[in-house]
Amino acid sequence: MKTEPNQALRISSLFAGYGRFDVVRDISLRIEEGEAVALLGPNGAGKTTVLRAIMGLVKHRRGTIQVFGTEISALPTHRIASGYAAIAPEGRRLFLDQSVEDNLMLGALHLRRDKARVQALIESVYELFPVLLDYRRRRSAFLSGGEQQMVAIGRMLMSDPQVLLLDEPSVALSPVAVDIVVKALLELRKRGASLLLVEQRIDVAVRICDRLYIMTHGEIVDEMNPDTIGHEGIGMINKYLG
Repeated sequence: MKTEPNQALRISSLFAGYGRFDVVRDISLRIEEGEAVALLGPNGAGKTTVLRAIMGLVKHRRGTIQVFGTEISALPTHRIASGYAAIAPEGRRLFLDQSVEDNLMLGALHLRRDKARVQALIESVYELFPVLLDYRRRRSAFLSGGEQQMVAIGRMLMSDPQVLLLDEPSVALSPVAVDIVVKALLELRKRGASLLLVEQRIDVAVRICDRLYIMTHGEIVDEMNPDTIGHEGIGMINKYLG
């Protein structure tokens, strides 16, 4: 099935995993253009595996993954990362001995011949995170956790992807840093970005997202609207989260 023209991402009946084992089973979800969607669930539910399957980093067994109507599940990771989707991974995974700007520029390797586009992208990142402009020559090892998360998000944006994937962007951050990250993601939404967010914190997901998918044991078990879940719905999510 082909996606609708305004669907940024459509996953249908996805089975994926490692070795001989399926970690996620029969996953179906959608993200409309300009929409933010969260995957919530306990550790081990398979949320990160969904993101890795989108990026071609785990074995795709069955099902389809489409970005604005293009089937990407058979593409190699470097092709997917060249404009279809990009990820800010859990733990950030920066090159700590490299400068902030060097880390950012790694996201734009496939665009290196288009210097004007790369310049526009990095200016956009510095507009989103002004502190990174001040620290652009600083080694990433000397940044705070929140500042490193900004670099990870900026590196993702430098590939100019159609779909943004974020894996636990609030983990191990101070309340002030979490607030900065949330405000940045809300700003990206104003710019028209389409986001898939993996989160443990319900409050963060509710602030950012239009819809919430609940995962457990490798399957999606519910879909909720943050505006209507109420205390009962939050209690149900907390039960799933354990």
